[in-house]
Amino acid sequence: MRYISTRGKAPEIGFAEVVTTGLAPDMGLYVPKDWPRFSEPQLSQLSGKSYQDIAFSVLQPFIGDDLSSGELKGCIERAYANFGHEAVAPLVQIGSRAWLLELFHGPTLAFKDVAMRLLSQLMDTINKRTARRVTIIGATSGDTGSAAIDAFRGSATVDIFILYPHGRISEIQRRQMTSVADSNVYTLAVEGTFDDCQALVKAMFADCHFNETLNLAGVNSINWARIIAQSVYYFTSALALGAPTRAVSYCVPTGNFGNIFAGYVAKCMGLPIRDLLVATNSNNILDRALQSGEYKIRGVHHTISPSMDIEISSNFERLLFEYYGRDPEKILSCMGGLRDHGSFSIDHEVLCSIRKEFASHAATEAETRAVIQLMLEKTGLLIDPHTAVGLAAAATLPSDDATPIITLATAHPAKFPDAVEDATGARPSLPERLADLLGRPERVVTFSRNLSDIQKYIAQNSRIKVSL
Repeated sequence: MRYISTRGKAPEIGFAEVVTTGLAPDMGLYVPKDWPRFSEPQLSQLSGKSYQDIAFSVLQPFIGDDLSSGELKGCIERAYANFGHEAVAPLVQIGSRAWLLELFHGPTLAFKDVAMRLLSQLMDTINKRTARRVTIIGATSGDTGSAAIDAFRGSATVDIFILYPHGRISEIQRRQMTSVADSNVYTLAVEGTFDDCQALVKAMFADCHFNETLNLAGVNSINWARIIAQSVYYFTSALALGAPTRAVSYCVPTGNFGNIFAGYVAKCMGLPIRDLLVATNSNNILDRALQSGEYKIRGVHHTISPSMDIEISSNFERLLFEYYGRDPEKILSCMGGLRDHGSFSIDHEVLCSIRKEFASHAATEAETRAVIQLMLEKTGLLIDPHTAVGLAAAATLPSDDATPIITLATAHPAKFPDAVEDATGARPSLPERLADLLGRPERVVTFSRNLSDIQKYIAQNSRIKVSL
């Protein structure tokens, strides 16, 4: 399998290079040159298999000869060995045709664990084979950072530096990052928003000297391995509910567009997905873009679902690339408009095509709280605010349709205890393995949005020594 950049100025590369770089040198995102596809009989053969076996079948076409079958199976087994549920991503029925896909049974209680644990195994396997050390730099709105730090902590081949917006994530999210004592882990609090953190990360990747000498690698959902790892649970859940002979719909809480793009990938591979519903909070740039055709920055404000407090949805570029017929000049024009003017317009024909596959809904804060309370009353389940945003979107689908609706439950409610307690009066407890989290010492450095200062700090602390 070969990979190309959405911006058309980078050479084709193989899967191993995609994993260990993340962002293309032309600042584009890697996508497969061709889409692998499953026939209906091939999908039927996956029915009833374990999560790990389905993961192997889904991932192998994207990897090709870059890993042996034994290496890939080993990575998958190690990635999911310590999940809290044997099914990895179990389905829970909450209505006659409504389901939750629980993606929070990993070590840090969020869906990011599902992909990040696998990414760390893939990267370590590739690094050891090539005697290579890399420096991971990532930005997080809360869950990506904690999942990445937990997955890569103690790695002999990786140093990891995670930037997060100071004061804009939950205490649980913060402590899951700042309380990790491993010497290869660094947490940086940035005075600004997630989009500021993401812009700093992209600027470091764009600095050729800094990038090449420190062997930078990305673990945000710009890394293609994250996307294909997330596509696996679309397959497992759809197969459990009758695919390929029965179509399913998905409601996906999303900020960076990675989680729902993974669903689009599964659909491109032949999975019978009917609707993909983009669920956003009041930072609703994706909903506005799909409704109006204009992607326009207005500014991010803090919500009770902070992991979606995002306006620069990086993976939306991948979707535009597909719907613009894989024309990199169109992508360069859109991204140039976003960079220079804070906005771009989607061509009308392209927008109409996107709307045939995707719908959207933006949930208000009041609506999110109401859904959390209603779920407890109707099912006895506590849900986190991001999952509530997804369920608010699910409620907008036609009620007379028999198609199963799967809402992605992206985080454990204990990651956002204040928001859940405010909505229900019940405070969710952390699992026993994290019961002492709030008492662990923290290790974090705070920065302004000064790129040079952050680069100097990373260079000084990386085990790859470089002078700037």
